[in-house]
Amino acid sequence: MIRLSDISKRFRSPSGEELSVLEGLGFHLRAGASLAVQGPSGSGKSTLLALLAGLERPSGGWVEVAGRRLDALNERELAAFRARNLGFVFQSFHLLPHFSALQNVAIGAEIAGVRNPLGASREALERVGLADRMGHLPGQLSGGECQRVAIARAVVGRPQVLLCDEPTGSLDPANAGKVFDLILELHRDLGNTLVLVTHDAHLSLAMDARLSLERGRLRDLQGEGCVPL
Repeated sequence: MIRLSDISKRFRSPSGEELSVLEGLGFHLRAGASLAVQGPSGSGKSTLLALLAGLERPSGGWVEVAGRRLDALNERELAAFRARNLGFVFQSFHLLPHFSALQNVAIGAEIAGVRNPLGASREALERVGLADRMGHLPGQLSGGECQRVAIARAVVGRPQVLLCDEPTGSLDPANAGKVFDLILELHRDLGNTLVLVTHDAHLSLAMDARLSLERGRLRDLQGEGCVPL
């Protein structure tokens, strides 16, 4: 499902210095598996997710997701590929403040090309336990409820791959546990491939595999469903 071969990513600092964020990274994650990505701040975790999403292009190597080499796609094709195949959950919910929970999810459904986007959005919100909160604005919801709306938006199009960047990082421990359990439940029910960045070692143990980065390089890879390349 996901293959990375000898990936490197470098950026230019404002002073013109070349900064290496990822170097020599390669792995294969099988379809339907879950992978936790760990490492200290600055180790390249979020950059890795951006490469998997085609939001950044590697400086070297190649990325394949759902059978497509992302380097072979232009920007228009990448946008269409993301809409059809990828779902995103972030630490910050990125909900539109003047739109209801239902409207926020429906926007995601429309982008993904879902038939009957309102009906699918209602079903997704019911699935995350927000049947009675569909008409509420984000400002009327708790942090945990906002993240549930964001999760519903991410999965409404039934994406093949779900990418999560610290989805519990801004929540209290009780809500963080519930949100993480929900993500895992949906992953198992929908059969998608899950890549989740987390600092929480306890949460990572519930995933099929655990990948650890240090200074942009692979430090450790454990578990099932993911092997180094």
